Amino acid sequence: MLFWLSVFALSTLLVMLTFRYRAVLVPYVPNPVKSFFPSLNHYAPLTTFTAQADAGLTSGNFDIEANIRDGDSRAGLDEQGTQEVLEIMRRERVNFDQARLIRQNRIFAENGIDPSGMPLDAKSVTRLR
Repeated sequence: MLFWLSVFALSTLLVMLTFRYRAVLVPYVPNPVKSFFPSLNHYAPLTTFTAQADAGLTSGNFDIEANIRDGDSRAGLDEQGTQEVLEIMRRERVNFDQARLIRQNRIFAENGIDPSGMPLDAKSVTRLR
């Protein structure tokens, strides 16, 4: 009984770690396996401003194309943030600016800040008399 419980716990841990680090593991998956699981083929890191602009991560308010024209030497936007914004755009069917706003409001909520930028903590000092 204890043996099977240990096997189950170890298997569960392995599945959870694989899910957590799937973005790192996908490039090491062989092509025959990727063809069997088409959802693995959709992940492609966007590491340059050009790739991010081609993926739709630009707008009049957030102009990545200006960085490309100016020859910006940075690698691009934060990879985790771009993936979150792309996921919000896909799931909620909103444009780039709206997805950025949704992501920023979630970050604010996690840190106890309302969407206007005011802290939600009753003890915080927001103005002096």
